[in-house]
Amino acid sequence: MIKVRLNIFAATFIFWLILSWTLTAENIIIGAVLGICVSFLTSELFNKDAKLLKKPLRYLWFFYYIPVFLWECLKANIDGAYRVIHPSLPMRPGIVKVKTNLKSETALTFLANTLTLNPGTMTVDIDQAGGFLYVHWVDVKTDDVEKATEYIVRKFERILMRIFE
Repeated sequence: MIKVRLNIFAATFIFWLILSWTLTAENIIIGAVLGICVSFLTSELFNKDAKLLKKPLRYLWFFYYIPVFLWECLKANIDGAYRVIHPSLPMRPGIVKVKTNLKSETALTFLANTLTLNPGTMTVDIDQAGGFLYVHWVDVKTDDVEKATEYIVRKFERILMRIFE
């Protein structure tokens, strides 16, 4: 537990120093106090998946994940804007069941939030035991679980698996 708190403190403190971009005594004290508070308040969240902190290089995959997410979000926004401009465009909204190979709660939560942040999709429920997500899709292209999984989940899941599992 102490190792987790120290890692969180160090990350928070360094992040504070980078954001503030000033090395004054007051700034260092504020960063240290914030780091201590954050590490004590959030260390329980990371204790279950503490093994993730043993390989910090896996988080470099976030630098690949962010552009992929932004690109998919841009495409979804353009599609949404196009649907607003052309209201006669046929839509078939519905809830689809998609399969995921992610097992950890952190990875599933991250995937669910990613899908919800993309316009046109929203995660409604997670069946962790079965490995399924139920996603509201503004234009259902298929009812088949495997094809819907390919359309919605796979592009994010592959990267999240490298980060969280």
